[in-house]
Amino acid sequence: QDFNQLRALCLSQGLLFEDATFPAHVSSIGPNLLPADKLWQIQWKRPTEFQRNPYLITDGVSRFDIKQGEIGDCWMLAALGSLTLQKQFLENVLPKDQGFQDDYAGIFHFRFWQSGDWVDVVIDDRLPFLNGRYLSVHPRTSNEFWPSLLEKAYAKFRGSYQNLHGGYLSDALIDLTGGIQMQFSLKDPPPDLEEILKAAAKSQCLMGCSTSGQLRRNIELRNGIVQGHAYTVTGAVKIRYKNGWKHIIRIWNPWGHGEWKGPWSDDSPQWDHVEPKCREALLRNKDDGEFWMSCENFQEQFSWLYICNSTP
Repeated sequence: QDFNQLRALCLSQGLLFEDATFPAHVSSIGPNLLPADKLWQIQWKRPTEFQRNPYLITDGVSRFDIKQGEIGDCWMLAALGSLTLQKQFLENVLPKDQGFQDDYAGIFHFRFWQSGDWVDVVIDDRLPFLNGRYLSVHPRTSNEFWPSLLEKAYAKFRGSYQNLHGGYLSDALIDLTGGIQMQFSLKDPPPDLEEILKAAAKSQCLMGCSTSGQLRRNIELRNGIVQGHAYTVTGAVKIRYKNGWKHIIRIWNPWGHGEWKGPWSDDSPQWDHVEPKCREALLRNKDDGEFWMSCENFQEQFSWLYICNSTP
């Protein structure tokens, strides 16, 4: 589908685009994502129908714009969270020639990497709702829609929303970058893991991690970590702590809330022993799903680390 051609046609006819190849129908959701009775209760709405002033992007693109919905696609959203930190990758996926203001015709497009090529995926902007709530990823700012529209395009790319329910972070990293990814088992980590993390952060690699929990998915432990879940690694630094140095890692939960409660968490006493200037630069004490933890705790709580870059 040619985005520019389709948009021009809709604008000339005064129509809003309806995508026949990924229709506002249960076939686009998939047969097994929800019980049958709920599947037929899904309503599709355009942002312009329930928001007076919708935008594709407000105040730039950030991981904090994303809040996972009912679909278990944390693996894709964790990769997307990492992408927002690396604008050079983001520009490939999220073309700038679209929005709700100029030339709006209910049509959007996004790009994903497949078999050595960037594939342009065209969608209409009808989003699925169940009982008045977003089935898909929902915006933290009520009138910003890039995460839910990008997720819809990825659902089309993968065949249905159901096909996003459970997947591999490593696959999503490649689909969003065309890059090369490496995986490290944290149960048997390389001896220089701290240096690898620091070097990857400095080289602007995309990073993610996941917890084990094949049998118990999405169970939140008392320490705040969710089992069978994917997270974004958003930073790795070495800081002065007491009389020495400490490696700490920053991690973000695609739920947009739910954080680690142990050492180096937002309210932990460890921060009292860090220089105020450094603490101010690193610590955002908010329930936004992002937290710091030590390298030791990282290895204990997570099972895999994923690093992706455009070159080996």
